[in-house]
Amino acid sequence: MRFDERFLDEIKSRLRPSDVIGKTVKLRRQGREYVGLSPFTKEKTPSFYVNDDKGQFFDFSSGKTGDIIAFLQESERLTFVEAVERLAAEAGVALPAVDPRAAEQEKVRQSLGEWLETAAQWFEAELRRPVAREARAYLEKRGLPEKDWARFRLGFSPPGRTALKDYLIAKGARPAELVETGLLIAPEDGGAPYDRFRDRIIFPIADARGRVVSFGGRAMDPQARAKYLNGPETSIFHKGHHLYGLAEARKLIAAAPSSASAPGEILPLAVVEGYMDAIACHRAGIPAVAPMGTALGEDQMEILWRHHPEPTLSFDGDRAGRQAAFRTMDRALPLLKPGKSFQFAIVEGAKDPDEVLREQGPAALRSQLANSTPFAEALFNRERDAEPYDTPERKTALKTRLRKLAATIADGDLAQAYKEDLLGRFEQLWPTREAVYTVGAAARAMSRARWDKRRNPNGVSDGPATSQAKDASRRLRVSPRPLAAALAYAAVRDPGVIDEKIELVGARGFGDEKLDSLAQELVRLRYETEGMEFDAAIRELDARGFGPANLAVLEQDARRAGVSAPFLQATGERARDLWRQAFDLLMQLEALERAVEAAARDLDRDHDSSTLISLKTERDLLRKLIASDWSHPEELASPVLPH
Repeated sequence: MRFDERFLDEIKSRLRPSDVIGKTVKLRRQGREYVGLSPFTKEKTPSFYVNDDKGQFFDFSSGKTGDIIAFLQESERLTFVEAVERLAAEAGVALPAVDPRAAEQEKVRQSLGEWLETAAQWFEAELRRPVAREARAYLEKRGLPEKDWARFRLGFSPPGRTALKDYLIAKGARPAELVETGLLIAPEDGGAPYDRFRDRIIFPIADARGRVVSFGGRAMDPQARAKYLNGPETSIFHKGHHLYGLAEARKLIAAAPSSASAPGEILPLAVVEGYMDAIACHRAGIPAVAPMGTALGEDQMEILWRHHPEPTLSFDGDRAGRQAAFRTMDRALPLLKPGKSFQFAIVEGAKDPDEVLREQGPAALRSQLANSTPFAEALFNRERDAEPYDTPERKTALKTRLRKLAATIADGDLAQAYKEDLLGRFEQLWPTREAVYTVGAAARAMSRARWDKRRNPNGVSDGPATSQAKDASRRLRVSPRPLAAALAYAAVRDPGVIDEKIELVGARGFGDEKLDSLAQELVRLRYETEGMEFDAAIRELDARGFGPANLAVLEQDARRAGVSAPFLQATGERARDLWRQAFDLLMQLEALERAVEAAARDLDRDHDSSTLISLKTERDLLRKLIASDWSHPEELASPVLPH
């Protein structure tokens, strides 16, 4: 449901923030404001303020601020729509009319949801019947006593082929509806539908508000083809948009401030691999969710960040668990932003959280999950341990990987911070060497001297080109991406244009590997000299093996960029501004293309296409934007490509 600003303003005009917030926070008047103890942190001195005139709250202990909608989202972990619906009811404001077709679809979803709820109740009842004797024994063996079954709504599906189907049809359900919910399977040959879950322990999958949207089942037969079976994608259940255990985790998070043991403590939010792991964490008082056997997707990451700034990813301690952690790390890296990241915690002894709880108790599980590693440190450790770095070539390869990984982060400031952090850790691997050398200055001096030997006083090359330069010459004869070529050509014309992006250019080039060698030479030029103009840059590049013929090919490729390279027609600071914007767009496209490739690889394992489809859509939209006139053509100096 969409809400316009007038509707939201109407709600806010009828409700005083001090009245809404005062229901959960004890406030006292202080001048024109109200003050109280923060509901988000444990504090003794009040630092939480509510201003009715401004319609805002301000919490100086946690840094949170916003209107009454934001307060409900933060304090009760409601979605935006949930918060608005609650406040509209309190203010006596009718919700806006919805599109008739959307209303009909919602009616269908509600009907399906009712059958899913009825099925959940039936599964729960079946767990108490004689047919589920082995299932009950299994749960007891796994350390999950009967008193906890109702809390997590555990159930059992008997072995019969149509037991659930017969029950629901007797209640008035139609087979087609039950197929749509995922409860029944419709044979491809047109035969009668039958129960999807048979002879399995049932785990209801709920949305953030606790409404059942699907089920997962654990097979009792050790010879079953699939040990765990999840419901299929339906109109109300999308694996990439849901997390098992989220509703229960939200309850624990909402109760956290009153039970925090130290001022400012934030209860961790764990991301684990399976149903039993999530249940184990909840029994230990730790909010936890599980992605139901699929790789953690972008939508799920956004949901996690809505509930916690740094969720803790805790995968099994075996090899498969570590590989799952690494895949998640690669997928999350481009999405990191200030205040939004992940922690990593690998439970000891190749165990999972469920085993730790059973064998060592809740305190041990809480301790192991609290012993987490920040994202940057976990990333560095992964790269450091990937292979030996006992030769100069391997050391350099490690350093290059670290630079490139940092450069994949979309947020520029955070990318720079990660680069500094990762390279700082890299230098600490050889502290004695760092104490003797100033590597950057020495490298620049050596490079300057090397190229000076190859040039006579007139700036003309008097020595043979290096093998790297020859290789670059060959590469430039194969057309690169037009926009990448335009970015490179503009950098030759005005070397200073790369100054604000010099580290990214050094790590990622211009978005096309055919231009990587040219990018490296331009970066070296910029480090070695300042104030270099076009003619001087041409002479330097000629000396380094990038002769006029190569640059002529580059210019031709740059012309092909057309309206997608407006910086070529602009001048001065406007040209540099547009160049930086185009560079950022191309870097975003490159990151998306890598993410699409990764999602395509994951598809073979997960059979979940939602993330891949979402990424492809975003990539294609960005491609269209880049190919269009995304700037302001009326401000350009000339439509002709300057020389």
